[in-house]
Amino acid sequence: MGNFQKLRVWQLAKELAVRICNLANEEPVSKDFGFKDQIRRAAISIPANIAEGDELGTDKQSTRHFFIAKGSSAELMTLLIIGSEIGYIKEEIMDSFISDCRIISVMLAKLIKARS
Repeated sequence: MGNFQKLRVWQLAKELAVRICNLANEEPVSKDFGFKDQIRRAAISIPANIAEGDELGTDKQSTRHFFIAKGSSAELMTLLIIGSEIGYIKEEIMDSFISDCRIISVMLAKLIKARS
């Protein structure tokens, strides 16, 4: 505990958040402020909650934040699917991001199990 930047799951989640923020700055996503804000917040929430959880003093507190990060990953997947279906995000880009979300979710599940 306490060195979240060394966690591979945090590294992947942070990279995903950066890529999502870059996507949010491109049209047509950038034109829809509500969608842009929501997709960025969901993406940023994943590494932020991993970091916060890893810095907390107990496994119980840590796993709570890891569960929140896992939920944010599902939220991000949902927003990506909706973004694709309304024509904001190309399907191949969506597929790549969703694949990353699934990997992060699996890693978080393993981290939760290890800390429980």
